[in-house]
Amino acid sequence: MQHRKDCEEALLNSELGKRYFASEGSGESAVLEGLEQGNLYIALIKDRCAGFFYYIPKGCFHSFPYLHLIAVKEEYRGQGIGRKLIDYLENVVCADAHRLFLVVADFNPEAKRFYEKNGYRQVGEIPGLYREGITEYIMMKEN
Repeated sequence: MQHRKDCEEALLNSELGKRYFASEGSGESAVLEGLEQGNLYIALIKDRCAGFFYYIPKGCFHSFPYLHLIAVKEEYRGQGIGRKLIDYLENVVCADAHRLFLVVADFNPEAKRFYEKNGYRQVGEIPGLYREGITEYIMMKEN
């Protein structure tokens, strides 16, 4: 809980946050939801929050782990924190899962490339899933 404001800041200053969590309190609600469920993990550097991820254990088809949110604070971007968070999700938190899923929006091609570089592949797309005019790409990784 002590790092929730930092997690919220990381989320709100991301492309995802700017598009989907712009309304007052929505970023805070998302972070609190992950904390309350016990499924939000924080990357710390010298006791400072560098980023986080929030996953839902059976969030995809009630069977597979779903990476719901991931964000890295601006000052830590480009330092491999996102990669380390994904590694932790795949190799520690979800080590027994044989597939992992996430969605990434068409307005965020850099994030899509990041996931592809890390072994995820597009297996579908859903136009207007969260917002009209925005397509979400369904990404999957065999673990």
